[in-house]
Amino acid sequence: MAQLVGVRRGFVKAAMNAPFLTREDERALAEAWVHKGDERALHQLAHAHMRLVIAIAARFRSYGLPLPDLIQEGHVGLLEAAARFEPERDVRFSTYATWWIRASIQDHILRNWSIVRGGTSSAQKALFFNLRRLRARITQAAGSSASLDSVYSEIAATVGVSKSDVATMAARLSGPDTSLNAPLADQDGGTGADRMDFLIDDKPRPDQVAEESIDSDRRVRWLWQALSVLSDRERRIIRERRLQDEAATLESLGENLGISKERVRQIENRALEKLKQALLDRHPDAALAMV
Repeated sequence: MAQLVGVRRGFVKAAMNAPFLTREDERALAEAWVHKGDERALHQLAHAHMRLVIAIAARFRSYGLPLPDLIQEGHVGLLEAAARFEPERDVRFSTYATWWIRASIQDHILRNWSIVRGGTSSAQKALFFNLRRLRARITQAAGSSASLDSVYSEIAATVGVSKSDVATMAARLSGPDTSLNAPLADQDGGTGADRMDFLIDDKPRPDQVAEESIDSDRRVRWLWQALSVLSDRERRIIRERRLQDEAATLESLGENLGISKERVRQIENRALEKLKQALLDRHPDAALAMV
């Protein structure tokens, strides 16, 4: 590890000590690379501009990614700029390369800052990299009277996105990704359950709900068909005792039918046996949970 740190420091020191190129030297090297494919000229051109890569990469350290990785991605952008540069346009290479270096570093941040990919459009990308700065500027200008809703509205109008996009991005930038398997501390300070345990849904799965609905309809149909084997009095007792939300009492049914409550109980038991047998005869493999 110490050796690796030493190599990185040596690389940065060498980049900072690289000689500056004059406009003429810069153009000569660019022409040699673009028109003649001179790789030595490309190396000199890239080496002389590595301090630019380091300076741009340092501006993005607040996103939590290792600075050497940002420098490496910036170097990729620098080489891309060299491949596309046109010396005839009379533009300084550093001016042209700055955009490519920044774009390469920003793409790397968007790919690696979070496991959830975001900022895919140009507007979302601009929001990602400017949200904190815009929020600080607007809040400072408005003072303590500024509400979060008004700040988000102004940011949305500035960047060209919806207010909900601003709120979503602000929530994402408020903290890093957290593993669902990270343990949570219990009251005693130890590690208890992890976050995954709180995502378990005890509700039935959609296929189970559909299956239960279909089975319920089928069983209701079978039950009403089986009721035809009962007499009128047996059907009335079963309906009022078993098929209503509020079941009638044995005593109330006895009074209405002019019989004792014990007789109602006997008729009910006999009717249930007849229903069970009718269902078994017609559907021997069916579950008779309702009886």
